[in-house]
Amino acid sequence: MRGLLPVLFLSVVLSLLPAGAVVAQSKPISNAKARNLFEKAQEQAKERHFDKAIETLTVLNQKFPSLGEPYLLKGSLLKAMGENQGAFEAYRDGLGKLPFNPARSLDYYTLADLAISFGDYATAGENYRRYVKTAPKGHRLVFRAQRQLLNCDFALKAMASPVGITPARLAEPLNTFRFQYFPALTADNRFLLYTARPTAQSDEDLYIAKQNKDGSLGQPVPISPAINSPYNEGAGTISGDGKTLVFASCDRPNAVGNCDLYISRRTGNNWSKPQNLGRNVNSVEWDSQPTLSADGRTLYFTSTRRGGKGQEDLYVTTLQPDGTWSPARNLGEPVNTPGKDMAPFIHASGTTLYYVTDGLVGMGGLDVYRCELQAPNGKWSDPQNLGYPLNTFENEASLFISSDNRRGFCSRSRATEPGVKSERERPVELFGFEVPPPVRARETSTYTQGRVFDAITKKPIKADVQLYDLLTDELTQYVTSDPEDGDYTVVLNEGRQYAMYAAADKYLMKSLSFDYSDKRSFDPLTLDIYLEPLRAGRSIVLNNLFFDTNQFDLKPKSRTELNRLIQFMRQYQDVAVEISGHTDDVGADADNITLSQNRARSVYTYLVEHGVKAARLRFKGYGETKPLIANDTEQHRQQNRRIEFRIL
Repeated sequence: MRGLLPVLFLSVVLSLLPAGAVVAQSKPISNAKARNLFEKAQEQAKERHFDKAIETLTVLNQKFPSLGEPYLLKGSLLKAMGENQGAFEAYRDGLGKLPFNPARSLDYYTLADLAISFGDYATAGENYRRYVKTAPKGHRLVFRAQRQLLNCDFALKAMASPVGITPARLAEPLNTFRFQYFPALTADNRFLLYTARPTAQSDEDLYIAKQNKDGSLGQPVPISPAINSPYNEGAGTISGDGKTLVFASCDRPNAVGNCDLYISRRTGNNWSKPQNLGRNVNSVEWDSQPTLSADGRTLYFTSTRRGGKGQEDLYVTTLQPDGTWSPARNLGEPVNTPGKDMAPFIHASGTTLYYVTDGLVGMGGLDVYRCELQAPNGKWSDPQNLGYPLNTFENEASLFISSDNRRGFCSRSRATEPGVKSERERPVELFGFEVPPPVRARETSTYTQGRVFDAITKKPIKADVQLYDLLTDELTQYVTSDPEDGDYTVVLNEGRQYAMYAAADKYLMKSLSFDYSDKRSFDPLTLDIYLEPLRAGRSIVLNNLFFDTNQFDLKPKSRTELNRLIQFMRQYQDVAVEISGHTDDVGADADNITLSQNRARSVYTYLVEHGVKAARLRFKGYGETKPLIANDTEQHRQQNRRIEFRIL
């Protein structure tokens, strides 16, 4: 508030601003009345009567509009009080009335900084160039001015070639608070998580809005009394299946630093008590702005800890088999820069990272960039600016893009309201947009979800659901079905071929196959899974063993399934099995028997060669004698061509 500025700050302002205005004058104010008003304003400023000084200068501007110096003094005072819009207008008007003068070097720099903060890139560029031309060589601000000139040039070109359309404010019942930000969506688009503060004085809480049947988002509600507390709970992230939540909270008892990351897991409809992620993840500094991979096992976040590239850097940690998180690792170059690197978002595909930084050429503040995970070295590509209008002269806060690459969400400050002086007090709202092609993640994702049941009792069970890329034999997702209702969600990427396994203790694993390599169909799937108890006579179809037509040599992408069989046999040492081969009805009966026998033998041989005792295995070919379904279509014949795994 005016008149309440700290005395020390006022002393600095008074020692710099009026003196600078006088020293830089090209000639004294000749009109006696104008000179008296100017001196009066200077005296009022020295006595800390800023309001009165600005009133006097306003009268002076009206009566003697051709004089530039009063505008500069007025701009200096307004800037000192944080009223940047008025300061920008005053500096622009004042310098526009005065001839070029090297003595006004800092005035040019000040106007340029104000102009770029309001998106006037032409004015900013002109005055940064004036500053560079007049500033002493080697001055510390010259490098920054040169960098800002690059930003001005970039911004003007970006605005001339927009990428997509301007994000639109989300309709009610969203945006009913004064502040809402950091949106995050589950993989199936059913739940939108975000942070909200009803007023400027409120603490942060996490809210959830559920998707309606028509695709709109419903009334937001607090996520859970187990999560929201008298402390701040903000900057949250949720896994693709909506079961793992990580959020930042500050000044809690027994915290590692002033702001730490906490984790909670959902069982049924209940969230667990949040747990601090510990010293492998949190530091004694500020740790916040998390983003989880789709399966909730890889976590990226922002930290100000020592040893980084800049003040804020991005870090990553992964969940280990023993349930602990690995020591957080700095993402390094080219992601992290000497500037502020913040607000990461990892797309559900796991291969595209978005974040905001001011350490790269952009629109002048914090812009959103994207980079891609490169195979096989696992490094990130050079970040690319998302362009205008997703990036503007404002500092961008965060970005989220749905798994299917269609919908985007971000948060933005609303235009200044009357009486709002500080940027921190400006309302922040949620916006949505249709994602343009250059902004989309490299890989589009879909999902399969359903429930896991006991095949006999039909009751839901807790099971591990793992997804492997058959080309690389890489475990790409690992989720657990809910122990209360059995539900699971797994994210799959376009252009990949997957093996998926559901497994629980004392049950036969379930083998499923998803082939999106030719992009024929990429719609979400609902798939309930029934696990057979580990009993004699129970069998499963091995859906991820592959042979060429009329051949019995196992193809390389079969190794994922074969290795899972080895794991199963090692886990259950007292189990003996039959590996049975089956064909469709095409071809001679004898040939089909031989082919099915040889295929079953190939699986048997692989298992024995990799340590499974031969006494626990037998193989047999049944040819076309035991079809699962009538051989009346190619799809049905394909189902009948199979290898089964039966408990003896």
